[in-house]
Amino acid sequence: MAAGPLAKLSTIWARHELRLGLLLALALLGIWAFIEIADEVFEGETSRFDEWLLLAMRSAADPADPLGPRWLEEMGRDFTALGSLGVLMLVTLAAVGYLLLIGKRHTAALMVAAVVGGWLVSHALKMGFDRPRPDLVPHATWVTTASFPSGHSMMAAITYLTLGVLLARTDRRRRVKTFFLTVALTVTMLVGLSRVYLGVHWPTDVLAGWCAGMAWALLTWAAAGFLQRRGRIEQAGRAQEPGRASSTSG
Repeated sequence: MAAGPLAKLSTIWARHELRLGLLLALALLGIWAFIEIADEVFEGETSRFDEWLLLAMRSAADPADPLGPRWLEEMGRDFTALGSLGVLMLVTLAAVGYLLLIGKRHTAALMVAAVVGGWLVSHALKMGFDRPRPDLVPHATWVTTASFPSGHSMMAAITYLTLGVLLARTDRRRRVKTFFLTVALTVTMLVGLSRVYLGVHWPTDVLAGWCAGMAWALLTWAAAGFLQRRGRIEQAGRAQEPGRASSTSG
């Protein structure tokens, strides 16, 4: 009689292991892509591509002028602000507050660890590579740090994708999970594109930032699944508030 439940548990375990392996494989692919981009950048192999794409986003008559009307340039600044330290701190605190309110204390702790750890890695990579900022066009927003990888792009990927993944794990409905992940990917892409559009990063800075950030988010996703199966963080599904448990009549 126990064969049925045991077979079901075995199937669930195999599916979880397959998902964990896939996430780790994708994370390794992101890390490999980052290393390849870095190698090409510092051998000078990407210079023509970087210069071409950066100038393609500028007026042919005046390289100081980004393509499009003035409102588009202002919108680019709005999008780039979504990857700034202040906005990311605010988003992270809001997400942590939400997770605490629905009883996901350990998930909230994982969110904080992922974002803070990602910021430390991003900062270390910038100091290690120390690539100069683009000098082909004027910068349309203020910058102070090195160029490679793009910190805005990397931290946007880390924060929004990690947030999307962890929030997706709080709800079992597929359409809700898809919504969270789609929004996270869209914001991450917009932040990275805005950095090139504003002339403060080479395109390969952004590509490397995306690769590193997505790899970090995937590792967080894998860690969340691993810890969840061992009871270290809460299971998927919105937690009930104290005192709101369903009761049966009778």
